[in-house]
Amino acid sequence: MNELPPCPQCASAHTYPDREFLVCPECGHEWSPDEAATAEASGDGEVKDANGTVLADGDSVVLIKDLKVKGSSTTLKVGTKIKKIRLVGGDHEVDCKTDAGSFMLKACYLKKA
Repeated sequence: MNELPPCPQCASAHTYPDREFLVCPECGHEWSPDEAATAEASGDGEVKDANGTVLADGDSVVLIKDLKVKGSSTTLKVGTKIKKIRLVGGDHEVDCKTDAGSFMLKACYLKKA
């Protein structure tokens, strides 16, 4: 039996083919199997900032948006410069330390300084 890939959005294994697309019944996401194959092939682990610049360990970045810290009254302000970032896997790609503490941030809210 041909094994179908899991849903790229919710990781559900209950996907099914519908004409030229694959469909996830749990979240309703539809995608092309060709897109999934090219995304896996091009997924070389590069982390890009909001402008599309590739980030590396040790870079300095600047916040482009105010970010509320979950579970705290602290807010990271726009323009805050963060030095010596560390890239990690997962949905929050950047591990860093600021004056307010240690945080894991998404690269889409950062730009290279």
